Amino acid sequence: MPDRPTQILQATARLIAHRGVRGLRVEEVAAEAGVSTALIYYHFKNRAGLLRHTLDFINRRAIRYTEPDVRAPDPRAQLTDMLLMELQDDPSVRENSAAWGELRATAVFDSGLHEELAAATTAWVTDVADLIRQSEAAQDTDPQAAAERLVALVEGLSQQWLSRTLTLERARELLRSAVDRELR
Repeated sequence: MPDRPTQILQATARLIAHRGVRGLRVEEVAAEAGVSTALIYYHFKNRAGLLRHTLDFINRRAIRYTEPDVRAPDPRAQLTDMLLMELQDDPSVRENSAAWGELRATAVFDSGLHEELAAATTAWVTDVADLIRQSEAAQDTDPQAAAERLVALVEGLSQQWLSRTLTLERARELLRSAVDRELR
């Protein structure tokens, strides 16, 4: 069984993925986690702190399931696999992707999430750019710019897949095609 703070973060991510951030109340999180509101305030200080920690929790969880497969034959395959892991028909990935998208959308109006979101996005872009540098991309490929485009594409495809305006298969096909185009 996870420790109490992790249990609270899991419950928060689950509620955000299923209901969104707007209107999320600490009392609902407490009920979902099976803890008191006082314990949530003890660990996270306030709702804003809970959201910031949840963003970090979601990011760390995504890092675990998108870790590049070192058995992949080359950095290009590792890159493709890592990005495709963001688009899986797995309940935990769906939950994580929905909660990430919701927190990113909330950051448009809540400056308290900007710093954590920027740090998480920068780390993700850096990981992608590193794999692009290791691949046999064309000399004129700018790894940083290509990584930024691919990360933005993954987020957009994820939102379209989660909102059922694009099938998972089509999203994965478009992503594979984009990696091929970026690394010509």
